[in-house]
Amino acid sequence: MRFSKDLVEDIRSRNDIVEFIGTYVNLKRAGSNFGGLCPYHSEKTPSFTVFPATQSFYCFGCGAGGDVITFAMRSENLDYAGAVEFLAKRAGITIKADDEGERGGVSRRRIFDMNLSAAKYFRACLFDERIGKEGMSYLVNDRKLPMSVIKHFGLGFAPNGFGGLTEHLKKLGFTEQELIVGFLCGKSQKTGRAYDYFRNRVIFPIINTSGDVIAFGGRVMDDSKPKYLNSSDTPGFKKSKNLFALNYAKNHCSERLILCEGYMDVIALHSAGFENAVATLGTALTQEQARLMAKHTKQVIISYDSDEAGQAATRKAVRMLSEVGLDVKIIRMEGAKDPDEYIKKFGKESFARVLDSGRTGFEFKLETTLAKYNLASPEDKIKASGEMCEYISDIFSGVEREVYIASVAKRLGLSESGLKNDVEILRKRKLKQQATKNSNDARMSAMGIGDNINRDAAKNIRAKSAEEAVIGLLLMFDEYRELVVKGTVRLKKEDFFSEFHSRVFERIIGLAESGEYDFSLLGQFFTPDEMGRLQGLEQKRRALTENGREVFTQCVKALKSEKSLAQSGDGIDEIMMLLERKRQQNK
Repeated sequence: MRFSKDLVEDIRSRNDIVEFIGTYVNLKRAGSNFGGLCPYHSEKTPSFTVFPATQSFYCFGCGAGGDVITFAMRSENLDYAGAVEFLAKRAGITIKADDEGERGGVSRRRIFDMNLSAAKYFRACLFDERIGKEGMSYLVNDRKLPMSVIKHFGLGFAPNGFGGLTEHLKKLGFTEQELIVGFLCGKSQKTGRAYDYFRNRVIFPIINTSGDVIAFGGRVMDDSKPKYLNSSDTPGFKKSKNLFALNYAKNHCSERLILCEGYMDVIALHSAGFENAVATLGTALTQEQARLMAKHTKQVIISYDSDEAGQAATRKAVRMLSEVGLDVKIIRMEGAKDPDEYIKKFGKESFARVLDSGRTGFEFKLETTLAKYNLASPEDKIKASGEMCEYISDIFSGVEREVYIASVAKRLGLSESGLKNDVEILRKRKLKQQATKNSNDARMSAMGIGDNINRDAAKNIRAKSAEEAVIGLLLMFDEYRELVVKGTVRLKKEDFFSEFHSRVFERIIGLAESGEYDFSLLGQFFTPDEMGRLQGLEQKRRALTENGREVFTQCVKALKSEKSLAQSGDGIDEIMMLLERKRQQNK
């Protein structure tokens, strides 16, 4: 075991779950519990509940759940060991650095230490007049960055050699395997030699909000392709869950964030005094990044390039950011393709005015839609109307819909009543489709079809129900775990039909046998999604009035009966085989 029960209990007790989650989610008391909008999926009606009595949380909408450690794992993009360390640090508890968990044989801490050494190497290369002359010239002469900004962001330079960084890090004690896992070197398929991943590029260290160097971006200094290279995911980095320069912007963005496309745009804005700018990391905006921004700010101003790709990215970003409850505005930079170019041409005061005159998501949609069509043509006017009605039909607020309908009617010269009727038809159709989908999803879920956590669920529904009941009761009560450990109730992992529940049972009883059982310790062996499923099974049992010993023994008996039936050849798989054989004979 990586962590003792006493340590985990101490960390949990000093990180009250209501107080901790309250720093991420606006919680409101609901009886003895607290509720709010789930930070892990988009919703209008709160389905996220925090239970102070059990120091746990569960979303009845998406199934996310667990304890304060699971929440930290999800919200801070950490593995179990990292979350324990994060919460320990928050509570002032010191734990050994080597207690951290590993993935792929390389720990997060090792990745961070290696990245820090790499960042120092890149920085030294940039400031070496012989090695970094070309990189420094690009930053200072071409991009007009002052030395203070270059140093502030820790910018560096990767020489054009085959293995300078690789050899340097090996001398510091890092292995070739660690370099490959950390995405700092690759291995030639022809020669088998390791080579530096970043070569002949200006380097941008990516730093998380805790100050760790988690990854790198590298840009060419000419028109070579690809223009940017970015670290792939590693044990310490998920590009879909991080933002460039958030480590600086988090101190300046309580009211609004500026979302840019690239590193240089962000650096140019910070250099000009706009220290609330961030950028995605070589990918389109993700839902995780949108929720991360919602944690830090109230409004996001999108400052993407003005070309077609930038406009397409803007449309997608508006939708994602709006879904997580952020106020969204889009700026128009006349005479420049991006913030860096605009500030160089017109100055930071002019850019500040552009920020304050940003368009709302609706205004951006209306303008881009009207620009696509010839409004003198009845056919095009109908298409423009249909596109805007489709957009408005997704708006939750009735007041917002009315305001937008009035605006569209005025611009298109149409009646408000006609547009409103079309919007309501679309809304009713979508609500009906959603209700049908929810009903189908509920049936599929009850049958275990499409279950990505328990992939064996659909093979035997009765066994699935019995297993869920047994696991739920074992999670709830010490006495039932004790009955199994002592052999009073004879149950073993082979009695379970599904691999997932068998694995859960083995871990629960293993911890109980050692006297170290604690729900939080299960997080060492299961993913946050799996922990959410376990929390859901416990919540399902808590909602029932009968959870006594007789219920437990009956559930165990039912489970063994189903297992015996399946092994005898009279189970669902045998029946399906007989039916298939009959169909083939009929053919």
